[in-house]
Amino acid sequence: MNVDFPRILTLLRKERGISQKLAASKLGISQALLSHYEKGIRECGLDFLIRCADFYGVSCDYLLGRSPERTGSKITVEDIPEPDQMGKENVFRAGVLPVLNKKLIANSLNILFDLLARSSCKPLVNEVSSFLMLAVYRMFRVVYNANPRNQNALFTIPEMVAQQYAGAAMEVCCANAHSIAKGEPAANMERIPDVEPLYVTTEGLSRDFPLFASSLLNLVQNSEARISYPTHNKKQ
Repeated sequence: MNVDFPRILTLLRKERGISQKLAASKLGISQALLSHYEKGIRECGLDFLIRCADFYGVSCDYLLGRSPERTGSKITVEDIPEPDQMGKENVFRAGVLPVLNKKLIANSLNILFDLLARSSCKPLVNEVSSFLMLAVYRMFRVVYNANPRNQNALFTIPEMVAQQYAGAAMEVCCANAHSIAKGEPAANMERIPDVEPLYVTTEGLSRDFPLFASSLLNLVQNSEARISYPTHNKKQ
């Protein structure tokens, strides 16, 4: 039995704001049967799957959890829009502080991923990327859950354990990335072929990334201020 179908079927109905009784009527089945489908008690046939796809305006692949895109399309690098493609009008809608922080993070990521490209080490790229995606995932769930009307069926992992599981996965990614960076890669991961391209100075940052270097330096400063690491003056 497909484990994603019941969750997505329930999510689509609740997002549309219709009762189970009305959805069942529109789909040509009894409410009791729809309830069984939504709870995963019974498995539907292909005919009902197609009817659901037509009714909710999504693809069968989306309903089955085979694609995160409602159309069922497979995303490629060319399909992903640039972060600022929406234009400057986004500044006024979002407000100054969110836009400022977004720029600091986005500009800093430009430098980080340039350095990852220089490393020519696929495992390092994967571990750093996974860590960052998990961080966004965790904070998205926090903000998403601020409104109790939002449906947790959007996610497969229950809210009760999602943050802890994601945090643990982040720690694993961080440990793997650290082991690679220190030249002792774990889990049979490859080493960085040549660390010399990763040599970084503030002068070099300003030269190589004239548009982004100040953002990274400010992000470092702001982050360390937030960490509030206790420092002690050395005895004279």
